[in-house]
Order: sequence, then C-alpha cells, then structure tokens
Amino acid sequence: MDMVVADNLVKTFPNPDGGEKRAVDALSFSVQEGQIYGLLGPNGAGKTTTLRMLSGLMTPTSGSATLAGYDVERETVEVKRVLGFLTANTGLYQRLTARELLLYFAKLYGLTDQQADQRADSLIDWLRIGDFANLRCGALSTGQKQRVNIARALVPDPPILIMDEPTLGLDVLSNRVILEFIKRERDGGKTIILSTHYLDEAEDMCDKIGLLHDGRLVAEGDLASLQARSGEPRLSSIFLKLIHADEKVEAITR
Repeated sequence: MDMVVADNLVKTFPNPDGGEKRAVDALSFSVQEGQIYGLLGPNGAGKTTTLRMLSGLMTPTSGSATLAGYDVERETVEVKRVLGFLTANTGLYQRLTARELLLYFAKLYGLTDQQADQRADSLIDWLRIGDFANLRCGALSTGQKQRVNIARALVPDPPILIMDEPTLGLDVLSNRVILEFIKRERDGGKTIILSTHYLDEAEDMCDKIGLLHDGRLVAEGDLASLQARSGEPRLSSIFLKLIHADEKVEAITR
C-alpha cells in the first residue's frame, strides 16, 4: 500500500527581479507502508520544500499529495493525525522538562492521564531519555533535544514519519540511538521519509532512494539498482555521476 504519494508537485517562489524560482519541479514519487524512503540531494535541491508540502506546512503551486489516502490540502486534520514531522531545528518549550513536554503533547492529542503517562514512559525508555527526563529542555544538549523532539513527534504513534535531517550536528551516541530507533519504527510497520546529507546513513537505512537535483527527481530506486545504473559503488559518486557533475565543474572552471 502506498502511504505517501506526491503527484506532480510544483513550488515556485518570486525572485527580486520579478521572475520566479522553481524550487520543486513536477516531482512525483510514492512510499509504501513499512518503507524508509531517502529523499536526498545537495542544498537547494528542494528537499525541505518538498517535505513541508507533504506535511501541509506549505501549499504547492500545483500538484497534489496524499498521506494514508488523505489529501494534504483538503483533509488537513486527518493528515495531522497520521503524521509525525521532525526537523533538525524544531523548537522545544525551554522551561518544561522533557517529561512535562511529552505529557503536554499527549494531552493535546487527547490521551487520558494514564495513557499519557504510559506513552511518555515508553518513549523515554525507547529513546534513552531517562537520565535527563526531568531536566528543563533549555538545559539539554543538542543530541538530547533531538531525542526529545523525536519522542514528541511520536507521542500519537503516527503511521507516517517525515524526518528532515534528524541527525544533523549530533554526537556519535545520539546519532546511533536515533538511527536504531528509526529502523525499529520501520520494522514495526511505519512509513518513513528521511532527508539527510549523511549519505552513508542513507546507504544503510533506506529501502528506496530518490535523488533530487534542481527540484527534479533525477533517479530513484534501491541502492543496488542505482549502482547498476551508474556503475558507481557509493551514493555520493552515484549522485555526482547522474547529474554530470564533472561536466558542470569543467564548464565553470574554463
């Protein structure tokens, strides 16, 4: 079953000269249930814009998207119920402790006091938050904050997760905890879209990969199929080969 479907998504932004910049250009892809889909590309490729359109935070110029069968533009409440969205710079309430923050969001999602306590305890255990669960979020390290952010996104136990650079700037331990947790969620049947600049992570984590460049999908498939198409062993070299990077660099340096 396709849990996420992007159909011919386009997003344009005005330029200062009166023209427009097409950040996402006729982008279509789908993600099946229980699959990690890696949406990869350099800065400015359109990854974050795409993820914001899929989550309903940004309206597409044209095209459409569905999550678990719900139209992102027309069925916003239903989409929010099936989606957990995480970015590297998601903010936390600095004066709340990690536990208080999880309980607060559990109440917002309609959980009873008992359900909220059970869900918070479960997430604190899974993500190894126990040592700092009673510290205020403002006092946490970057890695600790990111674990709390992931727990916050998972409070309602959504079937779909969108994760934009979830390991950006993290130490080795926090990085490992988060990657292991993402795999565990996938193995439990969740559908996950992962955007990351760490291509070795994507090679290890992703069941399917979409390579994005200048707002367009230049290639898509599992790692083996992308290796066969490009004749290259690693994602970094695969991407550079498929966008003809050597030719572009040569043209610039002439």
